[in-house]
Amino acid sequence: MERLKYFVNNEFKESGAEIWYDLHNPSTGEVTGQAPCCTNDEVLEAIEAAKAAFPAWKNTPARKRAAVLYKVRELLNEHLDELTMLVCEENGKTWSEAAGDVGKAIEGTELATQAPSLMMGESLMDASTGFDTVKYREAIGVFAGIVPVNFPAMIPFGWMVPVCVACGNTIVLKAASLTPRTAMRIAELYVEAGIPKGVVNIVTCSRKEVNTILDHPDVKGVTFVGSTPVGLKVYERAAASGKRCQALCQAKNHALILEDCALERTVAGVINSAFGCGGQRCMALSCCVVQESIADKFVAELKKQVASVNCGLAWDKNTRLGPITYEKHYKEVLADIEKGINEGATLVVDGRNPELPAECKNGYFVGPTVFDNVTEDMSIGREEVFGPVLCIKRVKNFEEGLELMNNNPYANGSVIYTQSGYYARQFARYTDGGQVGINVGIPVPVGFIPFSGHKQSFFGDLHCLGKDAYRFFTESKSVTQHWFDEEEMKAKEVDTWDGLL
Repeated sequence: MERLKYFVNNEFKESGAEIWYDLHNPSTGEVTGQAPCCTNDEVLEAIEAAKAAFPAWKNTPARKRAAVLYKVRELLNEHLDELTMLVCEENGKTWSEAAGDVGKAIEGTELATQAPSLMMGESLMDASTGFDTVKYREAIGVFAGIVPVNFPAMIPFGWMVPVCVACGNTIVLKAASLTPRTAMRIAELYVEAGIPKGVVNIVTCSRKEVNTILDHPDVKGVTFVGSTPVGLKVYERAAASGKRCQALCQAKNHALILEDCALERTVAGVINSAFGCGGQRCMALSCCVVQESIADKFVAELKKQVASVNCGLAWDKNTRLGPITYEKHYKEVLADIEKGINEGATLVVDGRNPELPAECKNGYFVGPTVFDNVTEDMSIGREEVFGPVLCIKRVKNFEEGLELMNNNPYANGSVIYTQSGYYARQFARYTDGGQVGINVGIPVPVGFIPFSGHKQSFFGDLHCLGKDAYRFFTESKSVTQHWFDEEEMKAKEVDTWDGLL
């Protein structure tokens, strides 16, 4: 059985780990290899490598750092099909979803190639008479990236690594221990593109070793994606040791379905948003808040359209819904469905025993699942399931629906389906969601705009992607200068404010 290695100083190294994580193909349940729970010394080795590489990389001109990212982008495009297959096999995304995962990594890399422009500071001549001020943006040092299982390409190598290193920092990436292959392969492409030793390092490990990273004085910042309870702990621990931190966390995204919506197209959008990527994304649409006047029609159309959503091998291009990524979570999703039944929700579509090809019988499949008449006192309507489970909540009007949505503690995204410009504008203005969709089920902006979750979906000040990413991965330095004329050279007294008022 293949045992994966960890990646430090542009080399893959054998781990002395005592604990190994089994890696599975979720479409078949087959064990495909093992990843190490790296030892504390191996994690420290990665940090030391990143620290040692930082001075030279920081002092490499931004345009030369960007040139490496241009080459990375080229290689990601060249190896698109290979990387797509890796994502399918280790994560369970369908072919088109996996290609999109890699595509988003390419998009994040393209953002990073703009470092020479987006790192530019500000300047003002005669900020005070005879005094000029320039603000620069500079790299900070070693960052840590803590990665979840659900997007093996986009999150580590779209959201985290590219802008981080383009700004002149180095990074220790804690890859998802159950889906690390894609990250390891992309690391090889970074080496081929010319990244210097120690700039990008990758380990797989447990919470204990992550705490070593969070506490280490040479780690200056942390970027995290995962659940809210863990994200909050990461944020608190990083902040306690003076690190900057961004923690992108879970969600319970809602869509408000008004009676004037384009019903068939709305349902098609909801199906894609709720069941795409197996519902395993923090922007998945897990609740529809439907106006009562059309609720029965909406549920009937949903049941009709969802019947065509088939499960199968993730890499089969005819498959519309892939498996849950790993067995433990598969069982958790089934338990959540059972909980919804016990809480009194109406099970409209039961995905617990989907029709499967023979080769998928041992895979981790849950079919599209729909609950109607879900109320706010049901946990299935409040908490993230992270699977292909959609809850229908019925409301009388726009105002009731918006209030219900804003009462949720999470606020990654919020959506409205309507043909009314007035309600669309009111929704955009007053929803708590950080990323708002108007007739758009997954309102994730392209990479040059920040991914802006709110409330319990995000902890930090600066989001990932866009200009926020450049601010997060750099610190500002202002330089004020003043040159004496002949008369001032003779001055023997200086005002308290030295001319800066």
